[in-house]
Amino acid sequence: MATFVLVPGGWHGSWSFEAVVPLLERAGHAVHALTLTGLRPDDDNATVATANLDTHADDVLRLLDRAHITSATLVGHSYGGMVIAAAADRADGRISRLVHLDAYVPRDGESCWSSTTERYREAFAAGAATTGYAVRPPGGGDPRRRPHPLASFLQTIRLAGTPAQVPRREFIYCSGWEDRTPFAELRTRLQADPDWQVHDLPTGHDAMHEAPEAVTALLLGECIADASTHRRQACH
Repeated sequence: MATFVLVPGGWHGSWSFEAVVPLLERAGHAVHALTLTGLRPDDDNATVATANLDTHADDVLRLLDRAHITSATLVGHSYGGMVIAAAADRADGRISRLVHLDAYVPRDGESCWSSTTERYREAFAAGAATTGYAVRPPGGGDPRRRPHPLASFLQTIRLAGTPAQVPRREFIYCSGWEDRTPFAELRTRLQADPDWQVHDLPTGHDAMHEAPEAVTALLLGECIADASTHRRQACH
């Protein structure tokens, strides 16, 4: 049995994994889906204003402590990739696998802000214009989304090298939004790195909503068809 810790992306909560959680549990695994500090419905303005990347990494570490987890698979979607990298760096060897689901894979000294495209930096700035500390969600998405702490997008990550020691590291690239994705160069970089396994899914960014069965199959280590190449991916 594996233990999955699911970390949502910007503006989202644990509900973003609502279609994947029961599939993993049905397969016999323990699953913890997080809502990060500042994104909870009852968080006050001060909590949102002070939450940053360190805060969110601590959210993961507190869960590991509370649930006595010693071998976790951390799954981070989008901004959540920053969080799982920071948490893995501080988890004292309690992480056995990292899965970046169409997510940032930061190197030391990078931030979500520096890692994304100018299009998204402009969206972050415009979204925070009202309060100066909370980025309102982009239009047209799930009504459950909440303003996201700006500091967490801006904070530089400091890594001591521990994520590179996690035995299994994977990146899932969602290829169905090629015109807007900030992850194309990251995919190329990781494909050239023998320490990473890269999967392609022909979905938009929110793959866990569009294709929960395919996402679950990858998390379970099963073979799926790669729609972009029409060949079977290797199972590990």
